[in-house]
Amino acid sequence: MNLTVLTINLHKGFGAFNRRFVLPELREAVRSVSADVVFLQEVMGEHELHAAHVPNWPQTPHYEFLADTLWNDYAYGRNAVYPQGHHGNALLSKFIIARHHNHDVSTSGPEEKRGLLHCVLSLPGGRAMHAICVHLGLRASQRRQQVDGLCRLVNDLSPHEPVVVAGDFNDWEQKAHDQLGRCAGLREVFVHAQGRAARTFPARWPFLRLDRIYVRGARIHRPMTLPRRPWSHLSDHAPLAAEVSL
Repeated sequence: MNLTVLTINLHKGFGAFNRRFVLPELREAVRSVSADVVFLQEVMGEHELHAAHVPNWPQTPHYEFLADTLWNDYAYGRNAVYPQGHHGNALLSKFIIARHHNHDVSTSGPEEKRGLLHCVLSLPGGRAMHAICVHLGLRASQRRQQVDGLCRLVNDLSPHEPVVVAGDFNDWEQKAHDQLGRCAGLREVFVHAQGRAARTFPARWPFLRLDRIYVRGARIHRPMTLPRRPWSHLSDHAPLAAEVSL
């Protein structure tokens, strides 16, 4: 079975410099890839002030607005909560999401709350696939603890069921590859195919390799090339996409 996965940090629906609300354009760009599973980070669940003052702000949560009629199922993991609303990770799927759980991997201190959104997808033929949407912290010590939590989560899953982990790892030092390979048997698609993770940040002039797609239990996985436009003006992160054969 072949499927396409896409991951992107939505930057809460605003362009790279927070000057313009671009969620409607983002929806069209995401739809153009026609991915089977979409991993989203920094997704607005609710924001009362923006809803009252930002033109074209949707009446539904952003993940529901993006799903529209193309993705039948979606799940949301609320992480950061503040007086005006909340945001977190989300997953859009053309397959049934049989169950999902947002694992809190926040560490002590004032940093933003973080979570691992784990979804179990029901594939044709009665098979299951695990999709884990990730957005890790900014501090190295924080990320080490969160990657340890990710390893424990993956290792608790059946070795006979494929796993796709994708999102914004904030791992500019590129230390997560060895740790995830060693402790959870995960392989990064771009590293495996090209020798290095893809440059994704900042989207207009990317030089940091922050976003990743890891797999376990996939027969074949290969990166996809996405055009620079319109993505470079729709978020501070460039998206990543890959084809995965199970």
